[in-house]
Amino acid sequence: MIPGLIWGATEAECAQHMPCDDLNHGGVQADRAISIDASPQLVYAWLCQLRVAPYSYDLLDRRGRRSPRNRDSELTELEVGQRFMGQFDLVSFVLGRHITLVAGKICVTYAVRPEGGGTRLSVRMRCGVPRLVGRVLAMGDLLMMRKQLLTLKELAEAEERALA
Repeated sequence: MIPGLIWGATEAECAQHMPCDDLNHGGVQADRAISIDASPQLVYAWLCQLRVAPYSYDLLDRRGRRSPRNRDSELTELEVGQRFMGQFDLVSFVLGRHITLVAGKICVTYAVRPEGGGTRLSVRMRCGVPRLVGRVLAMGDLLMMRKQLLTLKELAEAEERALA
């Protein structure tokens, strides 16, 4: 296993086909995954929040402005071409299942699926750059995406508890 390319994802998740695989970005593949104690619908709704903020390290990503902690239900109304995280374009989605984003030579799919009483959130990044460059990008992405996934987990689980 190459450091930075996998975090939390199982072998089966790494082998599973994702929508970003169809966009011919080739190069390096990085897989991340996390289990969340919240419904798939709620986790998907939090993914839609990525339209307004990356939910990673706000000091780096948003010049210190905090990513919203309350979900805006209108953000779940998706259309191809919408901007996500200020730099990605939405290229495909299936409501409640996945969103696929592209920025230059980087393509990312976020996919949700039921897992027990909660959700498994899997993310694949494909980077169509030379392998060495892609591996360096994947290492940086790991730091940011890990924080993003942990933040989305925290927010979705808190909202799930509040709804119970």
